[in-house]
Amino acid sequence: MLSPVLLGVIAIAIGLALGLVLFVPFVAISYRRRGRLSFLRLLLWLAALIYFWAIWTYTLLPLPEPETIRCVGAILDPLSVLDDLRTAFRAPGNPLTHPALLQLVFNVLLFAPLGFFVRVLGGRGVGIAVLVGFGLSLFVETTQLTGVWGLYPCAYRFFDVGDLITNTLGALLGSVVAMLVPREHRGSAALPGAADPRPVTRGRRALAMLCDGLGFWFVDAGVAIAVQLFLSQVVRDRRAVVDGGIAGLLGGAAASALWLAVILVTGRSVGDIAVQLRYEGGPLPRALARPLRWLGGVAGIGAIGLAGGLFSTAEGVLTVLACAMLFFTHDGRGLPGVLSGQELRDARTPATSSGTGAGDQAASARPRRQ
Repeated sequence: MLSPVLLGVIAIAIGLALGLVLFVPFVAISYRRRGRLSFLRLLLWLAALIYFWAIWTYTLLPLPEPETIRCVGAILDPLSVLDDLRTAFRAPGNPLTHPALLQLVFNVLLFAPLGFFVRVLGGRGVGIAVLVGFGLSLFVETTQLTGVWGLYPCAYRFFDVGDLITNTLGALLGSVVAMLVPREHRGSAALPGAADPRPVTRGRRALAMLCDGLGFWFVDAGVAIAVQLFLSQVVRDRRAVVDGGIAGLLGGAAASALWLAVILVTGRSVGDIAVQLRYEGGPLPRALARPLRWLGGVAGIGAIGLAGGLFSTAEGVLTVLACAMLFFTHDGRGLPGVLSGQELRDARTPATSSGTGAGDQAASARPRRQ
């Protein structure tokens, strides 16, 4: 039997893992809808992810062995809630510690965050919170009634109409409590002024580097896993699977190539795009400045390390140097800006001279041959 603490740990672990996967898209959406990344809003969305998984861990887990289950029926009497209350207050001792009352309170508290998140993060009112709470509770109860949708031959947990009532009440109360949050901090609609340029800070550049690092790692890992599956299931080369060298090389190469393609086309890395930054200007033509900007970022440094040997050492040294230069270059333009000779700008500001670099400007100024 899994303890409540362990169930909570499972929900937190899954929520944090999913939060890492969604971090870069979340940053990009935040900068476009709200003009910046709000740390408090980030925590609220992370709490919502953890909460979503907590509902399932606390209502469905642990999944029993099929041969150990005991089939149960359904409680269809909506007045069973009142029966539980009467049982708690008529029993000897403190009614506040009676299991029947504690179960009712737990059902209300379990869905109260749902109503809170629907209003604060979704910008919806009490009516939508009640519908969402009822719908999710009904789905959970139906999952239990159907034996996890046919996974088990019968229901091993009660379908309880009383739970539908208390869960929906919890969503209602959570939505009411969320009214205490100031209106400007509620909802997901774009804020006025979100498209206005904002100062370029080292913190913002560090966030771009973090997005590049996370995104690069996920692409690298995803390709490597796909290669391992191919080697294992199609080629059936156990030695190559255990060694992992081919998967690691192809994963890193694919991620580096993807970042290079994005920078060559847009002039910005994935992290730059997420936080609305761009490199522009400088003495070099675009055709040279953009590859150098790639070389100074996580993808270019990662590509160097793919050669192995001393190049792996060079990768580590360059990574430390790139992080240090964030603090010792103006606006945190870092190693990409130093190598390309470009300046860091807010991407929402009008481009200066089309951001092509002096070489391109000089070329465009020459008279064309007829």
